[in-house]
Parts: sequence; structure tokens; C-alpha cells
Amino acid sequence: MKGILFLFMEKNLKFMVIESIELKNFRNYKDLNIEFDKGTNILYGDNAQGKTNILEAVYVSGTSKSHKSSKDREMIQFGMDECHIKTRFLKKEIPYRVDIHLKKNRPKGIAINGIPIKKASELFGIMNIIVFSPEDLSIIKNGPQERRRFIDLELCQLDKLYVYNLVNYNKALIQRNQLLKDLSFHAELMDTLDIWDMQLANYGGKLIERRKSFLLSLGEVVTRIHRSLTGEKEELHILYEPNVEPEGILAALKRSRDRDIKQKITNVGPHRDDIGFCILENDLRKFGSQGQQRTAALSLKLAEIEIVKKITGDMPVLLLDDVLSELDSKRQNHLLNHINEIQTLITCTGLDELIENRFEINRVYHIVNGTIGGKK
Repeated sequence: MKGILFLFMEKNLKFMVIESIELKNFRNYKDLNIEFDKGTNILYGDNAQGKTNILEAVYVSGTSKSHKSSKDREMIQFGMDECHIKTRFLKKEIPYRVDIHLKKNRPKGIAINGIPIKKASELFGIMNIIVFSPEDLSIIKNGPQERRRFIDLELCQLDKLYVYNLVNYNKALIQRNQLLKDLSFHAELMDTLDIWDMQLANYGGKLIERRKSFLLSLGEVVTRIHRSLTGEKEELHILYEPNVEPEGILAALKRSRDRDIKQKITNVGPHRDDIGFCILENDLRKFGSQGQQRTAALSLKLAEIEIVKKITGDMPVLLLDDVLSELDSKRQNHLLNHINEIQTLITCTGLDELIENRFEINRVYHIVNGTIGGKK
């Protein structure tokens, strides 16, 4: 029986499939070449054996960043100066290869089908990857920074114009914050604040408008999925909470200037946005039970899959990083009902929890101390 995700699936929908990944000096892998099935792939083993490292490498291949918020140098094997990730995949039945070269003391190198790219942001959108980890279950109750990161990571995979505006906004923000610190010693630079204010207003306004439209579309799907997950008992709504409206950024920056100078930081702009999650009039961030927060987080991830499908016409690859053990059986089943028609990579410590769910498993790897101890 198909889950919520596939109610409106087009017959000609193409699936993105990661065929293989090759690692050299990445984390605890000296040399690894692993091939994946187009269906459900299980990587199991004890903790600290390297299961998550494989998923991390896949995510880096699609976004140039780690879903664990690690720095490049932290992903290079101890004692080495560089590492390599080579990922082969099919998208709309077209073969691709992404090569990532991480270096300790130099910028990373990235090539797509053997052709180097100048900016890491050019990688976004080539692969569509959704990762779900135990940390994501806390996205509702944790701080707004994590919720902004969720918006940015998803939109960067779906919208290259958003990537452009975000990169330029962040550059301007860094420059303005540095200027605020320098003003204590160079008061004559005060007039240059206007330049950075205009930059922030320009790019920031575009970010806010895109976030608003994205969360409106996502919210409709989240509400529907959450209603199903709770047996029609609860209705979840997502509320975009911009720090300032796009047309008011410039004026707000001017009003906040004295405070910004005193605190040496920019207090106004989309880098202070947040997302609200409400059931009736209850704010789940403050008053939701752990069960409600986890169900909302699961609804968010399932909605993310559907939004990617609708926008790109392609199914993303789903990475479940040791998340099943954090969900009760009811939420596990809702999640597993959605992976029958999508390539999925699952890490876990044992197979018992998966066998009990009786869903189709296409390939199993036993990970032992940075090596593949067994394949079924």
C-alpha cells in the first residue's frame, strides 16, 4: 500500500539513484568502494564503526557540506592532508559523477563529470538528498538557527537563485559586522555602513520572499501529512516568522544602527528569521510534548520529500541516519511506508528492528571498523 507521498505520483516520474561511492582517506575509511541498490540499503554495525561516515560522504557529494556541521579538515583521516569522495549516480536516467577533494589548508576542489567548478554553490541541485537524523527530531524545540539551516539547505538544493542571494547576503553581513567592530577605531568609516545596508536590503528582501513562498507550499503538505499521522486528531500549521518584512529592511537597519554599533553586530535581517509550529493556538516550540514535537518533525521530513518531487519532477535519495531507534513503532511504520519507491540508505546498530517491520530490504552491509564486514 502506497503512503501519503505517492498519492499524486506521475507515471513518468524519474528516480535519482546513487550507484556507488568511493572514499579515500575520508574519516575512518582508508579506501572504500561501495555499490548501492536502487531500493533500500542497510548499513548496520556497532557504534563508532563508520556507518554515519558513509552517509555523510553522500551528503557532501550533493551539497559540498556535512549534515553533521563538520569542517572540511575534520572529515580528513587523521594524519592525512587530504581526502577524496567520488560518487556516481543516475538522474533522469543520465549518468553523473561528482568528485570532491577536501584539503586541510586549501579550499576544496569539486568536479562534475570531470569538469572542475569554480564555486561550491554550483553543486547545489545536481543531486537531491534528504537526510533524517536524531538531531532533526529536535528541530522543533531547539533554537531558530537550526530551523533557518533547514530552510536554507532545502532551498539551496531546489533554487539556484536562492543560493546566489544567500551567498551574497552572507558576504554583506560578514562585511557589515566587521565594519561595526572597526568603527571603534575608525569612526571615519561610518558612512560606508550605508553601502552594506543597501546590499543587505537587496539580497535579504529576496531571501524573505522566497522563504515565504516555500514555507507556504511546504506548510500545506505538512498539515495534510500530520493530520494522517495523528489519525485526524491534530492539525499542524507552519508559520513563517520573518524578523522584518522585505520592504522594511533598509528602514529597520537604520533604526537599529545605534544598537548595532554598540553591540557590534547586525540585529536586523533574515539571519534572525524563525519558523513557528502550532496545533490550534499552542506553540509546539514552547508547549508541545516530546511526542508532538517528534511527530511534527517527522511530518516536516515527509513533506520535504514530496516538495522535492513536485518541484524537480524527480525523487530524492533519502538518508536515515540511525533515526529508527529514536522513533516508536507507530512513527517508524509511518516513515517506512514511504520508502518503498525511493532509494534509501539506512544506518542502524542491528537488524532486528528492521526485520520486525517486515519491509523490503534490497541490500545489507555490515560495517566493522571502517570496512565492509559483510554484504547480503
